[in-house]
Amino acid sequence: MKILKFAAIDIGSNAARLLLTNVVEDGETVVFSKSSLVRVPIRLGEDAFSIGYISELRAQKLLKTMVAFKNLMEAQDVVAYRACATSAMRSSSNASQLVEMCKKHADIDIEVIDGSREAEIIYANGIAEMLDHDRPYIYVDVGGGSTEITVFEKGEIKASKSFNIGTIRILKGMIGKPDFDQVRDWIKSIVPKMEQPKIIGSGGNINKLYKLARKPVGESLSQKEVKNLFEFLNGFSVNDRIKLLSLNPDRADVIVPATKIFLKIMKWSGAKEVIVPTIGISDGIIRTLYNDYKQQPVIQQ
Repeated sequence: MKILKFAAIDIGSNAARLLLTNVVEDGETVVFSKSSLVRVPIRLGEDAFSIGYISELRAQKLLKTMVAFKNLMEAQDVVAYRACATSAMRSSSNASQLVEMCKKHADIDIEVIDGSREAEIIYANGIAEMLDHDRPYIYVDVGGGSTEITVFEKGEIKASKSFNIGTIRILKGMIGKPDFDQVRDWIKSIVPKMEQPKIIGSGGNINKLYKLARKPVGESLSQKEVKNLFEFLNGFSVNDRIKLLSLNPDRADVIVPATKIFLKIMKWSGAKEVIVPTIGISDGIIRTLYNDYKQQPVIQQ
C-alpha cells in the first residue's frame, strides 16, 4: 500500500481554502481521503466587484495566507499542489501583480482560471460516477462571484456555462433581473423537454444548508426543504444568524443569496431535489493533480 498527500488551494471570492488529501493506492484500488481543510475568509470579491482591483489590505491578507499554506504543505510532506483563483481574481485589474507577489514572497504559483476551466475541474470530481444514466442532472456550484452550471444527460456533459452571478455580487446590489433572466433562458434552452432532473449542489453554502437540515447522510434536500430553509434564515438578521445559529460571520450574510440562487435554478429546471455530495473545486483539483502525477514518466535510478 502506498499513501501520497496532495494539496489544493482554492482562492475564491469569499475565502481561500487549503485542502489536504491522502491518496491511498492499494493494488488497483485508489482511495481519496480528505485529511484537513483550512479556510481563511479574505473576501477578495469585496474589492474586485466594487472597485475593480484588490486593495493593499486584502493583497497582504492573501500573501500571508499563501505563506501559511506553503508552510503547512511543507510540514505535511505534500507531493504536489495546485493553486487556482476564480471569479474575484478574474475581475481584478491587478491580478497579475498579485500572482507575481505570491510567487516571489510565498513561492506559490497561482493560476487564474476562467469559468469553463473551473467547470472542467469541478467535473473532475468523479461526478459521472455518481450519476444514474437514465436521468438528467444539473450540477450547480455557487460561489461569491460566479455560478457554474453543467447539464448532464446519459452520464455525459450536454452543456456547461459560467454566469457572473454570485453571493457577494448580490449583496453588493450588482445583480438584477436581467442577469437572472440570462440564467433562466439558458436553462430553459438546454432542458426544455427533459424529464425532471436532479440538481447536484456544490459550494460551502449548500453544504451548510444540508447540515442545518440535519438530513441523514446520502439523503437529498427537497425543493420544499430548501424553500423552508430560505424562509427560516431570511427571518434572522445577519447578526442573529451569527449569535443564535452559530454561523461564521463570512457565511451568515452570503447563505441567503446562495439559497435564492438554488431555488431559482430548481424552479426554472423543474428539479424537485438537490443532492449534496460535499465536493467542490478543491476536490477536483486533487483529482487532476493525481492524474497528472500518475502520467509523469518514471525516472530510472
